[in-house]
Amino acid sequence: MKNILVAIDLKGNDQVLIDKATSFAEKFNSKVWIIHIAAPDPDFVGFSVGPQYIRDSRASELKQEHRQLERFSEALEKQGIASEGLLVQGATIEMILKEAEKLKIDLIISGYQDHGFFYKALYGSVSNSLIKASKIPVLIVPID
Repeated sequence: MKNILVAIDLKGNDQVLIDKATSFAEKFNSKVWIIHIAAPDPDFVGFSVGPQYIRDSRASELKQEHRQLERFSEALEKQGIASEGLLVQGATIEMILKEAEKLKIDLIISGYQDHGFFYKALYGSVSNSLIKASKIPVLIVPID
């Protein structure tokens, strides 16, 4: 197992997933790729009609997300684990699988948080969708 992709959402429970990836990486001498799928830009932001403050705010969010990924990656590097952060925009499942294929990932690690019925009905479950769509083994880690 040479490459592990850990998908994080930057909502505070990410260390659990990174710790799990770290334990595999130490055992198999793997590289850990930390991916965060950023929310897509609103349709109008790319055009001159979009308010500048919205573009500035979005740029600031993306910079913060990128810095957080860099911090996670640097922490792994200090432990002697090869690591790289990936910040991409798009549909979550599609982008995870696209990057996994491109990077020749051997294992995808994702988290699972139990949400109520209405949340699942409206948004679905990333972990369930990932399991169904992936040809690569997926490890789902429960997080609180």
